[in-house]
Parts: sequence; C-alpha cells; structure tokens
Amino acid sequence: MKPTTSVFVMNTSLVVAAALPIALFSSATLAATTASASNAQHLSAHDQASSTQQLNTLIEIALSEDGNRKQYFAQSQAMRETGIASSTLMDPKLKVGFGGLPVDSFQFDEDPMTNISVGLMQQFERGDTLNLQQKKAGQQADALALQVQARELTVANSMTQLWLELGYQQKAESVIRQNRRLLVELENYVQTNYSIGKSEAQDLLNAQLQVSKLDEKLQANQQVQRRLISQLSEWLGSDWLGSQVLDSQGTLNATNQIDWSLLESKLATNIDSTKHYQLLTDHPLVKISDVSISSNQTQVELAEQAYTPQFGVEVMYAHRQANNMAGEPASDLVSAYLTVDIPLFTGNRQDKNLSAAQYQVGAAKSQKDTLLSQMNAQVNAMLVDRSNLIQRLDRYQTSLLPQTAARISAVERGYQNNTAQFNDVILATTDELALKLEQQRLITDLNIVNSKLAALVSGFEYQVNQPQLNSSATKHTANQ
Repeated sequence: MKPTTSVFVMNTSLVVAAALPIALFSSATLAATTASASNAQHLSAHDQASSTQQLNTLIEIALSEDGNRKQYFAQSQAMRETGIASSTLMDPKLKVGFGGLPVDSFQFDEDPMTNISVGLMQQFERGDTLNLQQKKAGQQADALALQVQARELTVANSMTQLWLELGYQQKAESVIRQNRRLLVELENYVQTNYSIGKSEAQDLLNAQLQVSKLDEKLQANQQVQRRLISQLSEWLGSDWLGSQVLDSQGTLNATNQIDWSLLESKLATNIDSTKHYQLLTDHPLVKISDVSISSNQTQVELAEQAYTPQFGVEVMYAHRQANNMAGEPASDLVSAYLTVDIPLFTGNRQDKNLSAAQYQVGAAKSQKDTLLSQMNAQVNAMLVDRSNLIQRLDRYQTSLLPQTAARISAVERGYQNNTAQFNDVILATTDELALKLEQQRLITDLNIVNSKLAALVSGFEYQVNQPQLNSSATKHTANQ
C-alpha cells in the first residue's frame, strides 16, 4: 500500500502565528527533526548486509520446507526409476505342455511321438530401443529436476518483493510517527494557548483532528504490515506466523533495499545492451527448453529404431517315455526357433511416427526461441525501469531534497524575523517528509525491479540443499 502525500498535508488553521511565541519551535528543534528523517532514508552497509542475510535465511527456510520442490524432486526420481525399468528386457515366457498324446489310451509311454515339453521364449527390442528409452526418461527426469530450480527462483522473487514492501511500510510508519510527534507537540501548544484565551476552540479541534487522522494512517499501515507478514507465511508456515503475531517487539525488521552484488556482477558481464541471451541461458526454464529439444531428438532416434527388425528366441526340450520302433527308449527332443518381425510396410506407421517426432523437435526449438524472446524483452523493459528509477533517485538526492531543505531554512529565518507564519514552517517540513517518503517508494520500486531481474538471470544469493523425501517414499529404493 503506497502512502500518499496527503498524509502530511496540514490544515493551515492549526497555527495562528500571532498566538505562538518565537521560541515555540526553534531552528534546533526543526533541524533535529529533519536530521532524524534524513538519517532514516539511507541504510548503512552493515544494516543492508544484515537485512539481506536475514532475508536469505528466511528464503532458505522456506525452500527447505517447500512442498512443490519436494513434489518436482520426487517426480524426477520417479522418472529415473521408470527409465531403468523401461531399459530392461521383457521377462522371458515359460512354455510347458505335452504333445502327440493318443486319445484312445491317454498313455505317455505308448506312442513314440508323445512328449512332455518345457520351453523358454525371449523377445528382444528393436535395435537400440532400450538404451534410448532410458536416455529419454533421464532427460525427462532432468527437466523435472530443473523445475525444482525454477520453483526456487519463483519463491525467492515472491518473498523478496514482500520483504521489500514490508520494509517500505516500516519506513512509512517511521515517517508518519515523526510527523505525528510534531503535530502532538503543536496540539499541546494550542491547548496551552486555548486555556489562556489566545487560541480559538476550532484551532484546538483541528489540531486534535489532524492527530487522529495520523492515528488512522498508522493503523492502516499496521494492517498492511500484518497482511504482508501473513502472505510470507505461505512459504514460512503457520507456526512462523504465530510467532510473529505473538511477538509484540516486532523482531521482523524488514528493509526496502538489499544487497544486489551478484546481480550487479552478472549484469556487468553482458556486452550487448539489448541482447541478454547469454545471461538467460542459465535460467531453469531455458534449460528445460534445451532438455525438451534433446528429449524430442531422442524420440526421433527411437522412431528410427522402428525400421530395424525385432528378434525373438524360443528353446524347447521334449521328454519322451515311449520306446522307438527298435524297442529302445526314444530319445528326448530339443527345439530352437528364431523369430523375426520384419517392418516391410512402413508407409503408414514407421514413416508417420518418424515424421511426427521430427516435427516435435522443430516445435521444441521454436518454443525455446519464443521463450528467449519473451524473457529478453522482459529484461530490456526492467533495465529501462531500473535506469529511470536510478535517474529519478539521483534527482531527489541532488535537487529535490536539497531544495526543500533550503526552503525550510529560509522559512525558519523568515519565521524568526516575523516575516513568515509558523504554519509555513510546518508545511515546509511536512513537504520534505513527503518527498523523503516518495524517495523511499522509488528505492523500493528499484529493488523490486532488481528482484525481478534476479529471477531472470539467477541473481539471488540463497543456498539450499537438495529436497529430502519422506522416509516412506525412499524406503524401497534404499533396501535395494
């Protein structure tokens, strides 16, 4: 929620210059207020590093417990196991029976042609089909494993943006409280003057109304902060949210600017100002596109195997109990067969499957090109925003804030010389606070842009281990 400058606009009827002494607000008091607000605008390197570390810790905690990461990892492992299964020969078939049994007596030792046979049949896949099936399953598993990295970037980007927004709201709260202290002090002076008859009742009521309005702004600010913290619980869990709600000290001190050293170093390596494909090649979605192309190329190789013959082997052993014509025990028999599935008519089957697989390769390549174009356009758009935000922040630092500080000094001197009213001093001070709040909004927007860029070029600095599956899910694999 973006606070507006209307928070700080004061009713000029709050101040009656003639009723307030010169000593009411000295230049030292206003200078102290201005200095306090100025010091709040810029984080020290230590505070920024501390905030970045705290955010990275929260991201790592969230990722270690993220269900989607575990889901993709489990699916990846499942696909690898499927690949091993698909690369194994079909189980042999056992054939048991008898033949040549006379129907008049059903005796096994009466006719020499009668036999009891046992056989084994084994079917082999075409060409290199088994290895290619395992290769394709491995590629599909790699794509699912890359989904884990893509999920990590999504979570890191979302949490970082919420963190920055929370930091901005805390900055806004600080500015509002500074302005409220000033108005409360003014209310006290108006109350004193009213008690001695130097101020009217409407002046006191207006002062009290302005303080009440700021109290409302503070409550609205707290509402936004709590909502942002609740949104963070999507990844950090309800237990973490409960600890934040119960902690009245507000230990979650977010900031609206964090360290982007890794992002800056990556952007510095890019030579072309409009083509960022080299940076984007490390993105998981681009890697998934590469794996998809490889997987479809493997499917082409699989389709080509359909043109090779498929072999099968059958071996049988037949035992005979009868005697031969010479009165001697008949010899047992052994049979062996080789079966060949010859693809002779390929026009409507093998040819079409191969053509379809080749089309899929072209589609996968086009999909990657489209993805890179979209991501490159996003990077260019964000770099434009980034450049303009930096320029606007520079204007605040070099022009707007110095000018409003000079205006305050001039109004203070005029007030001390009885050439300006006190409400002019208050208005100038609140204008400066409003400008500083707008500056913080720009700082927040700049860091949000950096977060989106980091999600595209892998510019986050979190470190997280491989997902761990539940023991029940890995028990069978571990026992093998």
